[in-house]
Amino acid sequence: MTVDTRELPAIVRQAAVELESASALDVLRWADEIFGSAWCVASSMADAVLPHLAARVRPGVDVIFLDTGYHFPETIGTRDAVAATMPVTVHNIQPGLTVAEQDAEFGAQLFARDPDRCCAMRKVAPLATALRPYQAWATGLRRDEAPTRANTRVVEWDAARSMVKLNPIAAWTEPDVDAYIAEHHVLVNPLLFDGYGSVGCAPCTRRTTSGEDARAGRWAGTSKIECGLHS
Repeated sequence: MTVDTRELPAIVRQAAVELESASALDVLRWADEIFGSAWCVASSMADAVLPHLAARVRPGVDVIFLDTGYHFPETIGTRDAVAATMPVTVHNIQPGLTVAEQDAEFGAQLFARDPDRCCAMRKVAPLATALRPYQAWATGLRRDEAPTRANTRVVEWDAARSMVKLNPIAAWTEPDVDAYIAEHHVLVNPLLFDGYGSVGCAPCTRRTTSGEDARAGRWAGTSKIECGLHS
């Protein structure tokens, strides 16, 4: 099922109002009714909450994982566990250059010298390619995660990719996430039990300390707070 692309912005405007107070499952059910199989989930594998929700609506749903080449082993293990135990179809998306090829062309540790450029090559560009077959994609963004996410709507127009962006758990809090994980025995990246508030690429992520924001360990010591996927 596909929808005329010209109609999508108007559909988003209406849905953003009508679904603002809807449950996460209802947001995804709406997407499934409108787009059929032409929607997917993007997951960083910090936990499997979003894939779990999506699979309840569409068993076998496509789950996009951006394999940057810099992930913690625990993150790769979570990805593999999700693929092996859940009714989803995990797509492992890799950048155009391996880490070794990127080092040869741009110098070692580009992530330290120019993290925006590294993220653009290893995350943003691969995601853009991976999303081309779809009309909508779902993310696990939450308003309470960072000031940059405070105005996240449950349904948005992704102008950069000319598609619909679904944020079904935008209004959830950390206790909401924890309760869902406990109720449904959802897989969680072990790093979240080892001092990490948020999980990204290993060279750019550190443990957080008491009182810090959950994302304080991402790109610590720099002004960078987003990888660019949600810009």
